This record gives sequence, structure tokens and C-alpha cells, in this order.
Amino acid sequence: MRRVADALRDARAAGVDRLDAQLLLARRLQRPRSWLLAHDDAELPDALASGFDDDCRRRASGEPLAYLIDEREFHGLSLVVSPAVLVPRPETEGLVDWALELLDGPLVGLARPAVADLGTGSGAIAIAVAHGCARASVCATDISAEALEVARGNARQHGITIEYLHGDWWQPLAGRQLDLVLSNPPYIADGDPHLEALAHEPLTALTPGGDGLGALRCIVDGAGRHLRPGGWLLLEHGHDQGDAVRGLLVDAGFASVSTRADLAGLPRCSGGRQGLGQAISHDRIEG
Repeated sequence: MRRVADALRDARAAGVDRLDAQLLLARRLQRPRSWLLAHDDAELPDALASGFDDDCRRRASGEPLAYLIDEREFHGLSLVVSPAVLVPRPETEGLVDWALELLDGPLVGLARPAVADLGTGSGAIAIAVAHGCARASVCATDISAEALEVARGNARQHGITIEYLHGDWWQPLAGRQLDLVLSNPPYIADGDPHLEALAHEPLTALTPGGDGLGALRCIVDGAGRHLRPGGWLLLEHGHDQGDAVRGLLVDAGFASVSTRADLAGLPRCSGGRQGLGQAISHDRIEG
């Protein structure tokens, strides 16, 4: 039998990050990671060691850690993820922060603000917003029925009520009026070299093809039929798409159009307000 220390050393030699290897082995052992540090001489059953080796091979090949341990933390919440959904990124937390600022600011006077998350995937955005603003009435859409099942499970896990609707972008929301809409749609351009490193995640959640703006155009184009006057639309996008997305929002008549940077200082989210006066300059970026 191999010891814990031997297995972790072999994982490092195979190209697996030390923390990732510890998390993978802890999951196999059903022990906290801290247990490994105190029991590095513990012997591993052969079947468990073999399973851990398989996990490490998959991780070394680029499969996301979240898929191997079945969870990912997002905005302080532990979420179940699977290959049916995109792994939630820290960059997207900025979109949630912006939404919660609006709900506690310009939209604070609404007793029950209607909020929608388009293309919810794991449900990360919708759940984080509902968790952060209990008075909000949150719904979420996705074209993938499998993704919606993951999202429903995550909402149940946290005791959060969200209405999940099956369909493409605005289609399940026909006739509804909303106060705040968020989306992290696919935005990577067809042929972008980054797609190769993301091969294990669902392609339709990463790229709409073409120049990468197709889904963003669709969301902006349909917003006028669903946002109440003064309602907000917030969108995540690529770091080089800020100018284009602000242009889409301005052309659609949005006011207070701006872009926010992520933790790395890159333009990551753009948004605007429906039908309230003159839109501002395309080049406004907030840190």
C-alpha cells in the first residue's frame, strides 16, 4: 500500500498542483484536507489509490477540478457543478456585486424587484443574487434542461426559491416585465485559442460562434420588451469586448452605460438603465 505522502508526491510528479491533489485525495478519503496534513503516513487501500491516480490523470489532462470534486465555491456559496454546466469563475462575482449594489441603491424602493438570470447554467448568478437580496423575486432561464436540473439542485441545497424556465434567452419570459436582468452568455469568438484549454466545458456555454457577440446582441435586442422603465441590464463579456457591448447598449437606447473591471483590472461587465435620459459616453470604465 502507498502512503498519503507517496500518493501526493506522485501526483505532483504527474503535473497536478499540490492543492488540487490534496483536494482530490481528501474527497476520495471523505476527509477534510487538514486530515491529510496530519496523517501523511496513513496507508491507502489499493482501490482508493487507483481511483486517486485516475483523478490525477484527468486533472493533468486539463479537466476542471470542479468536475472531479463535484463542487465550486462562488460568492461564498458551495455549488454542485457537472460537465453539463460552465464552471463558475471569480470574475463573474463582479456581476453579482453590481446587481446587489443596484438592488440596495437605485432599486431599493421596490418591495419585490423582479430579477432574471439569462443562461443560468449552474444557477450561480441567480442563487447568489437571491441569497444576497432576500426580497428579490428571481427567475432563471437556460436552453439546457440538464443545466436547469443542476441549478435547481443548487437552489434546494441553499434553501433558496428561484423560478427556473426552460428556453433560449428571453423566449421563456414572454410577456414579463423585469427590473433587473443579468447574464453571463457565451462570448468567446469562434477559433479563439482559449477554447482549446476549455475543451472539457460545454462549448455552447463558451462560444456562440462568429465574432463572439451573437448572444450579447440577442440579449440587448430583446431587453426593451422585458425591462420596465428604469430597469437595468448587466452583461459579462470578454476583456476586449467592452467597447462593442457599450455600443450595443447605447444604440438600444440605454442610459448610464458603463463597464466595470474585474479583479485583474480587465473590462469584464457592462450594463445600462432602460429609458432614463441620455446615455453616457462609450468609453466610461469603472474600476
